Amino acid sequence: MIKLDFKKEYKQLYSPSHTTVSVVDVPVFNYIMVNGQGAPDGDDAQQAIQALFPVAYTIKFMMKKKELDYTVMPFEGLWWADDMGDFVRGIKNRWKWTYMIMQPDFVSIEDFEEAIIKTRTKNNSPSLSKIYFKSLKEGKAAQILHIGPFSNEHEDIKKIPYHIIKIGGDFDGHNEKHHEIYLSDLRKVSPDRMKTILRQPFTMS
Repeated sequence: MIKLDFKKEYKQLYSPSHTTVSVVDVPVFNYIMVNGQGAPDGDDAQQAIQALFPVAYTIKFMMKKKELDYTVMPFEGLWWADDMGDFVRGIKNRWKWTYMIMQPDFVSIEDFEEAIIKTRTKNNSPSLSKIYFKSLKEGKAAQILHIGPFSNEHEDIKKIPYHIIKIGGDFDGHNEKHHEIYLSDLRKVSPDRMKTILRQPFTMS
C-alpha cells in the first residue's frame, strides 16, 4: 500500500524559502477545524489541540482500513482580531483563532462524523463538539518560512505585506486571515529550530 505525503505532492505550498517571500496559489482543501479566542497557550487553545489531533488520527486509521494510507498533515492556525491593532500589539486575550488540520479529498463529511463518534469513546474533551469539517480556498497568497521561536516571528511577518504591496496586491486582515502552518513537533524540537510557514492570502488591486 502506497503511503501518500501531501507535503511532497504540494511541495510549493509546504517548502517555502526562509529568506524570500514567495507567491503561491492555494487550491481548495478540506479541513477539520475548531474556533476559539485567547492566547495560544491558554486552556481553550490547548483543549482544542488535544481534541483535534485524535480526530485526525482516527480518520487516518479509518482510511487505512480502506487501503488509503497517508501522513497526517501539519497542525495549522488562522489568526485575527476584531481590532487588528490588538493582534499587532499582542493583546492575546482578544486574539481569535481557527485551529485546523488538512484532510485528503477522499475523506468525506460522513467519515468525519464517524470519526467524531469513535474518538468520543476514548476522549471526552468538550472541544470535540466544537470541531467541524469545512472547505477553505485561500487562492493567491504570499508566504515565507520562519525558523526559530514564535516570539521572533515579527521580522518575517513584516516582509509579507511589503511584498504584497510591492507587487500591487491588497489584503484585509478580517477576510484574509494570517495563516500559520507548524511544520515542527513542538514536543521534540527546540524553539530555535522550529519551522513555521507564515502565509497571508491577498488579492490583486
